[in-house]
Amino acid sequence: MKTTIKSFAYLLTILAFTFTVISCSDDDDNGTTPPPGGDDTELGGDVLTEDLTLDPTENYTLNGILSVEAGATLTIPAGTTITTGTGTDVYIVVQKDADIVINGEAGNPVVMEPGSTGVWGGLVIAGNGVTTNGVDAVAEVGGILYGGNDNQDDSGSINYLILKQTGAQINPESQYNGLTLYAVGEETSLSNIAVLNGQDDGVEFFGGKANLTNFYAENMEDDSVDWTEGWSGSLTNTYVLHANTNFSTAIEADGENGNPTIDNFRAVSLSGGTALQFKANSGATMSNVSLLGYSILLDRPDNAPLSGIQIDGANANPNGSYDSSTVSPSDFDWVTGRQTVSFVTNPELGGLNLTGINILDSSVDYTLNGIVSVDSGSLTIPAGTTVTTGTGTDVYMVVQKGADIFINGSESNPVVMEPGSTGVWGGLVIAGDAETTNGVDAVAEVGGIIYGGSNPDDNSGIVNYLVLKETGAQINPESQYNGLTLYAVGSGTTLQNVAVLDGQDDGVEFFGGSANLTNFYARNMEDDSVDWTEGWNGSLTNSFVKHENANFSTAIEADGENGNPTIENFVAENTSGTTGTALQFKANSGATITGITLTGYDPLIDRPDGAPLSGIQIDGADADPNGTYTSGTVTEADFSWATN
Repeated sequence: MKTTIKSFAYLLTILAFTFTVISCSDDDDNGTTPPPGGDDTELGGDVLTEDLTLDPTENYTLNGILSVEAGATLTIPAGTTITTGTGTDVYIVVQKDADIVINGEAGNPVVMEPGSTGVWGGLVIAGNGVTTNGVDAVAEVGGILYGGNDNQDDSGSINYLILKQTGAQINPESQYNGLTLYAVGEETSLSNIAVLNGQDDGVEFFGGKANLTNFYAENMEDDSVDWTEGWSGSLTNTYVLHANTNFSTAIEADGENGNPTIDNFRAVSLSGGTALQFKANSGATMSNVSLLGYSILLDRPDNAPLSGIQIDGANANPNGSYDSSTVSPSDFDWVTGRQTVSFVTNPELGGLNLTGINILDSSVDYTLNGIVSVDSGSLTIPAGTTVTTGTGTDVYMVVQKGADIFINGSESNPVVMEPGSTGVWGGLVIAGDAETTNGVDAVAEVGGIIYGGSNPDDNSGIVNYLVLKETGAQINPESQYNGLTLYAVGSGTTLQNVAVLDGQDDGVEFFGGSANLTNFYARNMEDDSVDWTEGWNGSLTNSFVKHENANFSTAIEADGENGNPTIENFVAENTSGTTGTALQFKANSGATITGITLTGYDPLIDRPDGAPLSGIQIDGADADPNGTYTSGTVTEADFSWATN
């Protein structure tokens, strides 16, 4: 770490004023005291041994370390902005027996953020609370001493503070947080704090008994809330938003269980991930918890006892469903720069044109009697959500080019969309920016949707554990809707665990693009279970197709130019009592297929336009229309989540 050393002359100056009382109510400075060192607005490199009150009318910069030493108090009034540099030697530290007083207001918070791209070290407070690391432990940050025997220790007060772009790297294993609390005691007042866009944790408690109320964390790349060393305080009224991928958790706990209290905690992920992680023997008593959009609700890598993790009065359930929090984004309207989140609670989705971040509520019984279009931004559908649709060509869900969808179902709680009465509907349509032989900004046969570009890695979001029932409304005599329609969707999109049941057209159809679909189940499609055209070059892995009814078309239909997609572990089973076509390759289409079983079909391979067999590779050889294929291993039982 970089150490700031004051000049000898300056130290003599401090000594000369050791017994001088600095007034904070001088009429000439409006109650403010300029920083030492001769620069009224540059805070970096200062060691405060006397009280200092900043002036909210000044434009402060922090390009080094500001250390508040024992016996001194740093006061920051409402409306003060501190523009920081970046790196590991830029942070504010409040040492043991020092105080910080941040007097922000809802309409005038204190803001600390870098003036350029990059991250900084945030705010660090060291106290005399109890930590499992003992008395006068040495922090990983700057050799700071912390820890004692006084959990009632008082390090001051913080109210309405926004910290942005924190998380500078200390070493490969550790980074700074937004707010770091080393053994801070419960007499310290911590409320209305927000941390945005950080590369490490939002807040981390190292022991102590600090209580934090009204905390907002958005887009932390590691943990939004983290604790260790036996923290025994409380966290009340918390909202966590993960709008970006590659984060770690909403909460990570480690070490001995100090049994902290977490009350009214809501965490929302637009991209899956882990909600809660309890390591070692850590635990907590949690109440009024909502965890929405996460793939894993509870992770215990060291088998932390579930009895030590109490949620809403019972042992934590890794397979449970938690949505009892009352905290909402509107509680944090004072946070400048946060993303706007809308919870869609109106049961009728038809006719909506969505922008921004939109999240459905699994407890609402949604209906879709028209078209819902995600024009920009994103739509998140949490596990267990059911959408009951009307029927006809004007009933479908579309994700436009440049927008995202996050369907975060789970094996025990898939997302289900199905008609409420006899008839079929238009299914889910996603438009992307990947390549298609129809060119850039092609126009789809569905609703004039624009699709196609030049980005094979385009990302349209995540679809996981989705069941689509009775799709296939007729567009015209030659074309119908599918269950899942993918227009030039890119490989950055996650598509897995999708089932389409009892549809009147295709199960899934790829119109170009590089989309990869894993774990696909199609039952009783009246046209093709899998269909592609326009040079699709992605992959289909672990698929089971079942035909129980007659008059279907094919298990696979391919058309157009050969983008050579990869089909792996594909099983199709016809038990309808009539023969039908398994694989049909039109024009010059083809694929590389490995691990395939075709049962009950005749013909196995149809090539109405003479597609070259050399372009259709099955298990390492040219396709054989008269062959026998029994190498697929996926089973219908693998999709019990879709049929229960």
